[in-house]
Amino acid sequence: MSKMSVRRGVRGSFRGSLRRYGSAESSRKVVRHHNWIYRNGEWRIAFDDGDEVTLMYAKLERLPMKDFGAEVRASMDVDQFLQQAVLLLDVTETSLDGIVDKMLRKVIDGREPLATLKEAKTAIFTHDSVQLLARTIQGTYISDGGGFDYDQSWLCAMCSLPSLAKRHVAIARLKHAANMGRNSHEVRFFILVVTPSKEKGTKNALETGRTFATIFADMDFRQRLLDVHGEVEFKGILLKHAQDLASEQSNPTRRLGNHEPDPEFEEPRCRFAQGLCEDLKRRVSHYISDYIDGFVGRKTIHKTISTIFFLYFACILPTIAFGVLNDNNTSGKIGDIRKAIIGQTIGGLSFSFLGGQPLVIIMTTAPICLYIKVIYNICDDFQLDFYAMYACVGLWNTFFLVLYAVFDVSRLMKWCTRSTEEIFSLFISIAFVVDAGRDAVKNFQTHYYSPICTDMQYNASVAVESYIVTQNNISLFTNVTNSTDNMTMFDDIVIAQEPICRRESSLLFLLLMLGTVWMAVSLFNFNKTPYLQASKRELLADYALPCAVLLLSFIGSFVFKDIPVEHFRYSNTFEFSRARLEYLPWTAYFGCMGLGFSLSLLFFMDQNISAAMVNNPCNKLKKGCAYHLDLFVVGILNGFLSMYGLPWMHGVLPHSPLHVRSLADVEERVDQGHVYEIIVKVRETRLTGIVSHILIGLSVFLLPYPLAYIPTAVLNGLFLYMAITSLNSNQMFERITLLFMEQAAYPPNHYIRRCPQRKIHMFTLCQMVQLGIMCFFGFSPWPYVKMVFPVIILLLLPFRHKIVPVVIDNKYLEALDGENQ
Repeated sequence: MSKMSVRRGVRGSFRGSLRRYGSAESSRKVVRHHNWIYRNGEWRIAFDDGDEVTLMYAKLERLPMKDFGAEVRASMDVDQFLQQAVLLLDVTETSLDGIVDKMLRKVIDGREPLATLKEAKTAIFTHDSVQLLARTIQGTYISDGGGFDYDQSWLCAMCSLPSLAKRHVAIARLKHAANMGRNSHEVRFFILVVTPSKEKGTKNALETGRTFATIFADMDFRQRLLDVHGEVEFKGILLKHAQDLASEQSNPTRRLGNHEPDPEFEEPRCRFAQGLCEDLKRRVSHYISDYIDGFVGRKTIHKTISTIFFLYFACILPTIAFGVLNDNNTSGKIGDIRKAIIGQTIGGLSFSFLGGQPLVIIMTTAPICLYIKVIYNICDDFQLDFYAMYACVGLWNTFFLVLYAVFDVSRLMKWCTRSTEEIFSLFISIAFVVDAGRDAVKNFQTHYYSPICTDMQYNASVAVESYIVTQNNISLFTNVTNSTDNMTMFDDIVIAQEPICRRESSLLFLLLMLGTVWMAVSLFNFNKTPYLQASKRELLADYALPCAVLLLSFIGSFVFKDIPVEHFRYSNTFEFSRARLEYLPWTAYFGCMGLGFSLSLLFFMDQNISAAMVNNPCNKLKKGCAYHLDLFVVGILNGFLSMYGLPWMHGVLPHSPLHVRSLADVEERVDQGHVYEIIVKVRETRLTGIVSHILIGLSVFLLPYPLAYIPTAVLNGLFLYMAITSLNSNQMFERITLLFMEQAAYPPNHYIRRCPQRKIHMFTLCQMVQLGIMCFFGFSPWPYVKMVFPVIILLLLPFRHKIVPVVIDNKYLEALDGENQ
């Protein structure tokens, strides 16, 4: 959890740190003549070319926050500002000198006849020719893990003048972020405090500046001020925030160390359903606001709509892909496209309405598909009814998940550190890349490197051209075999029998896949470019995925319509019936119990890790978590899906963190040339999940067209996009890149400052070993080995807390794997 402090920078008349002209090496090469001169009451070194050397003195002090509940002067300062407000909105000036000039003219002209602009600027700046603020207050962040950072979005400057009659406070909201010097590269709010020299202690420049610095230290408050349009609204928000501060700080329960612990909040001896009840109480109070927060607020409707479309494409395409995978793994018994869409709709809507943390997205995942394949192989080996076996394993899974929720087993996740979350997240990204790579390799083996293409004599003798013609004259390709009687691509497809060399199909596959990921990532990062206006850049970034999918699908299906491309298969038949458990022999129930327990471990870890990454403190969620309630809802939901042969699902990565990111307002920070983003606030709403899954359900009526126009290459491009965008906030991936980076280019992160380079790389190697073990069991070619995969995920916890501390000291682990940064 980050802590906030305000720091004051004081640069006095004695300048005590040497301002370097150039490097020592350059000074040896060029001989520059200089003289000592006496100017403005001080000695300086003057060079022939006009440069001068002076001394600069700097001092930093920690400044406590203003207590609006105990210090009366805080509220009085705000009231006085509202009465005599000097407020400038959307200032177009970008230079520090221009901004200060504009604010001083507003303060002095007509209000202070004895004060002059030159006198005020002399007090504000350290030097006539060097625009450095003499006295400033700025916010800093100090986290429990040792991270330190300046809050560069606002700055408060102070000065005292003997010719002033009374205090003045001016606030400027800049239209564009301005660079105001070191540690102030992205300033949007500039507060100027000017007071008389002979002012009593509670009303001097420092105390007045401390009042407004405490107010502007709130990131959410600053975000609201960026959205206002007039002075009246600006003042209203400022007054309301000051009143809320006074009310909150006046509450004695918020003052640590001033009260005895309440027996009501002592740890209960019996934990039966305790966590589940607490989750219900916590989330029920926010249930109505979960819907209202999807409408209220500036840019909220835009964010909600863009997130709905993002979730639609991010969920519908993997649902189709995993539906095809389940269909292939089970010979059509489970998971064709229609059943996969219906199952996703039922699961997604149910969790969006009933789940505790609605920002978590549940879906079928690749490990679940592999587990279903293992169950199918067991049924095939022992001649068991697949639907009954599938339902029995699913019900045992539900039983164990309900036990985990009722007995608060999710409390074990307190041992799940950032390291474990990053390893699992990176494994999911690798899984997406592997799936896309397998399809690309398979396509090239089928077309580009097929025996027909490699044997030129055979190619010359083959005169039959094979492609699929639809009623719309669109050429399609399919891998439908004669063994599946009721499986066709679409109702009106004619399939030729003789294949020919189609290398252009493989090249188009590669073009569509890489084109999708390139366009989606480029649009996603478009808000970091200088092109267009900020609102239009943000619009394109929010709709990056839908734009890429629609454009590349159009290119694949229409621009290159003469080249056959691969599409997903579709079944005209649909069965929706309850599984008959009575078909299983009694001995199979015990086998299903073992399979269900192993599956429940997979659900437990995946669901809780997804929820933990959503509830990351960096996301600044305010409504609380609900691990036990979410696990309970997922357990009951999958019991229903099991009985009707629909695919299982749980919280999924990276969709869930990306869902949070889509609903967030972010703020850019610059540190030593490295630009990064932090989340200011997140709109915690259920509407995005509900509406997106309603659209997914309606997509059943879009079969076969227009969903048929989406090639599988575009689907693989989406997988790569999800993998790449999930790496943005993954510190493990960042540390892996450090292995191939020179030390001078290392980013100024908290762990770079606190840990030796050797310890950082050693910790990264420990994570890579764990990741390698997960990949071995997760991607193993032996189906029964994959059954151990859930246990491997669970073993990450003792590995982190028992083995890693033997290699790396705890003081370094606190920085590398402490509180989320």
